[in-house]
Amino acid sequence: MADTRSRLGDDDTGYDRPAKKARVDPGDSADPSSSTLAQSRSNGLPAGIPSQREEEDGEDDDDDDMPAGQPDVSRAADLYLDTINRVVLDFDFEKVCSVSLSNINIYGCLVCGKYFQGRGRHSYAYAHAIHDDHHVFINLETTKVYVLPDGYPVSDPSLEDIAFVLSPTFTRASISNLSSPNHILKPSYDLASRPYIPGYIGLNDIKRNDYMNVIVHSLLHIPPLRDHLLLSNFRGKESELLKRFASLAKKVWNPRLFKSQVSPHEFLQEVGRASAGKFSLERQGDPVEFLGWLLNRLHKDMGGTKKRNSSVIYASFQGQVRMETQQVLVRPDAEDSAKPRFDIDREIKSTVSPFLFLAVDLPPPPLFQDAVEKNIIPQVGIHSVLTKYDGVTTQESAGQLRRFKCQRLPPYIVLHFKRFTKNIFVEEKNPTIVNYPLRGVDFRDYLDAPSSHPATLYDLIANVTHESAAGTTRDKESTVWKVHLRAGAGGGENEKWFQIQDLIVEEIRKEMIFLGETVLQIWERRAGPASGAGDASRTDTTQ
Repeated sequence: MADTRSRLGDDDTGYDRPAKKARVDPGDSADPSSSTLAQSRSNGLPAGIPSQREEEDGEDDDDDDMPAGQPDVSRAADLYLDTINRVVLDFDFEKVCSVSLSNINIYGCLVCGKYFQGRGRHSYAYAHAIHDDHHVFINLETTKVYVLPDGYPVSDPSLEDIAFVLSPTFTRASISNLSSPNHILKPSYDLASRPYIPGYIGLNDIKRNDYMNVIVHSLLHIPPLRDHLLLSNFRGKESELLKRFASLAKKVWNPRLFKSQVSPHEFLQEVGRASAGKFSLERQGDPVEFLGWLLNRLHKDMGGTKKRNSSVIYASFQGQVRMETQQVLVRPDAEDSAKPRFDIDREIKSTVSPFLFLAVDLPPPPLFQDAVEKNIIPQVGIHSVLTKYDGVTTQESAGQLRRFKCQRLPPYIVLHFKRFTKNIFVEEKNPTIVNYPLRGVDFRDYLDAPSSHPATLYDLIANVTHESAAGTTRDKESTVWKVHLRAGAGGGENEKWFQIQDLIVEEIRKEMIFLGETVLQIWERRAGPASGAGDASRTDTTQ
């Protein structure tokens, strides 16, 4: 085996580097301190500081049988580094042993990419090193690298890229430009030299989880939530869901990926457990329901309470809406076609409630076909469907008249277009197209607040659309969920849009975005005071 390994740094010495480090019995050393000194030097540690072993694996391993002393061989740590295969390394999947399925003290083989438990003499990683001749392992929790079966740690600058892919770290300086136009001008490159833009990469559709992928992408492009997750260092009692969501965020925005795609398997596995199987990888679901569940769960896991701004979730998405209700009273003198309306002479109940997203109704589609036997697809403007929140438009439900008006708007408004209706027979989809500008939508008409309220102009930041074969709904095999994400800001050449469908990432023309059947939108408040009249902002189609 020795003739296949690299030679020592000085080629003129004329001898091969030993294939494995010699095992030295501690009893043979007359001076124990000299053995400790030699081991410290070979490990690259200061004299007098012995190398620390990781905690034992879940089984009855006896690391006391491991060699206590190591020979002082120059640069012996890089003995097997040439066997590392970065192409097969994939740290996206759940970190469990491939033999015992345990998640305690897991090591990854840097030669074949498999996961094994422990590194003691009776561990699965130790047996793998002996039987398969794979010797370099990384601790998936601490990112420390070890050579087995000898058991000594390796500290080499060439391994830093592997540690960064396994556990990326960010600073405030490194995330300061993620929302700026400069970010899209500096692409990164994977191992195959394919360019990609961090943050705008594909998420693997493991089976039927594309409805969760679009929500993950949308939330990871909300700057306050994104920055909070990228700067986090969850090592305490935080929930496993929050830890895995932060880990997924760091991988999506990682500028040094080995592959220009990420699998959300680890996070979605925890979603299935935390939701008791309500949201599964194996069947289609509703992204709006998943968004509502995820926002509330993340808020709770971040230590949030019912108080305003108690977490980054509430600080970003929570607003207030006032609902007025009144009992419907049928007047004998009213015409048959007259709609019920509020009577100021009778009691009107008013309640103010918080919200995380606003639901808007679409007009019903036509029942009949046109002259050329083609279904008419109606189109409406976004302000015509937002009139639900103008405080004047009324809705009748269960004998109650209701009208709504916002009391406080959050920095990020989530709009849910109620495109699906369900009765006892069938679920139907409304194909109505909603027209909207990408920038400058004014929510002033839907707000009842003092003039000190922040600006009411909003720009689109994420748009989720649904596609399916004619006559089908979201639970069919033909269902496709896509998300449009803004890159950069400010409109014009400083702003680009990307369409992401699972692993397919492509730039899309701004004029094509509104043509999809929008189900969910996230609007970002424009910085600075509100400017311009409402009518002017409604026609702002600056692309």
